[in-house]
Amino acid sequence: MEKSANAEIQEVIINVKSEREANSPSGNESQNEEVDGEANASIGNGHQNRELVKDITQMLESSEPPLSPKCCIYRVPLDLRNLNEEAYTPKVISIGPFHHGVERLEAMEKRKVRYFKIFVEKAKLNVENLVSIIRDREKDVRSCYSEISNLSTDDYVKMILLDASFIIVFLLKRGHEEWADCDNSTTFTERLMIAIFNDIWLLENQLPLFLIEELYSLAFPSPSNYPLFTQLAIQLCEELVTDFFSPLNEHHLSSYSNFHFLDLARTISLSQSKRLQKRSIGNKFLRTYNASQLVDAGVKFKVVSSECLFDIEFTNGVLKIPCLTLYIQTESLFRNLVALEQCHYQFDRYVTDYVYILDFLIDTNKDVDLLVEKGILVNTLGDSNAATTLVNKLSQHTYFIVMNSDYCRLCENLNTFYSVPCHKWKAILRRDYFSTPWRIASTVAAIILLVLTFIQTVRSFY
Repeated sequence: MEKSANAEIQEVIINVKSEREANSPSGNESQNEEVDGEANASIGNGHQNRELVKDITQMLESSEPPLSPKCCIYRVPLDLRNLNEEAYTPKVISIGPFHHGVERLEAMEKRKVRYFKIFVEKAKLNVENLVSIIRDREKDVRSCYSEISNLSTDDYVKMILLDASFIIVFLLKRGHEEWADCDNSTTFTERLMIAIFNDIWLLENQLPLFLIEELYSLAFPSPSNYPLFTQLAIQLCEELVTDFFSPLNEHHLSSYSNFHFLDLARTISLSQSKRLQKRSIGNKFLRTYNASQLVDAGVKFKVVSSECLFDIEFTNGVLKIPCLTLYIQTESLFRNLVALEQCHYQFDRYVTDYVYILDFLIDTNKDVDLLVEKGILVNTLGDSNAATTLVNKLSQHTYFIVMNSDYCRLCENLNTFYSVPCHKWKAILRRDYFSTPWRIASTVAAIILLVLTFIQTVRSFY
């Protein structure tokens, strides 16, 4: 019944359509065809739109959430990484999720387990309590990283627990006598200690300090015979600052509120300064001349000791600069500090400013030799070309909105001094005629001879 009824309906539709086509002129036929074509196209477009909307919806649902306000540990931007990938990559140990599971770093995972065992036994801790603490803080820890880790909760908690306990034992080995020989393994050489020390400062190789401090406080609650974690952390960072920058003065930190070791090292290096200026949107970016050009214009260079590395001053024709030692590791440290500022600090990019000033002063090997001669640079890299290349590449692919107003005035004053002709003339006289006792003597003799000749000529004329 149902089938026959449908057949009758189809037959009626066909007859009506046939009559319409028979009674319609050819123009109407084309119009009907166009209408049918548009209808079919509309149906096709509608289907395609639904598929596209579905794809876009799925894309939006799978997109990563915006960075948390707590985010402080970042992947180094690709354009910076491409300049020197090794400067940002750990050599022996992975800390945190970014380099976790890398095959060439697996050798240290066994040592992490051994250190965790030492930490638990010497501090008499309950593993279940440690796991509970980190599991409760997992969300806060994950929010500190710029990328979402694919590790499960269990794997993530295990990774953080091993990494944090390793850092605690590493700090105690360096800062507490009872822990100095806790790992008597012959493989733990001074070379390995230095390699671990260098890896701890990499931006991608950080753990949030609040978590490490929480575990440390659980293991060694105050008061105890152990130093506060704050003291150990600052001591480690001060060692780095002293090695690479300048000796610390009396203004060193007694406390901190920083995110991780690299950020703490930056804070300590800046805390030595008495002259860091607040940023202002109106600050303009100025270049200045290289060291050789400034010397030719009469600028004198003078090394300043026991002050912040970033305190550069120009007064009365003298450019005062604290000493900077260039090691093999200097590039890695500066690159990671600059990367941190590029990713996290929108305005307070003081290390980036300093790198630009260095780049202005050093263009050629002659500039490096001049600064080494003045004691401003200590170059342990082997030759001047290596130092020139290092400095010139540090500022590449770096950006900032405003510049330190103190450095703006520095560049402006140097440019003004350079533009005064009499300064250049004095410099030429000093360099060509009065630079050594012999030149002074010969110059004075020439002047006397010239005066006597002039007098003789005048007398002969009269």
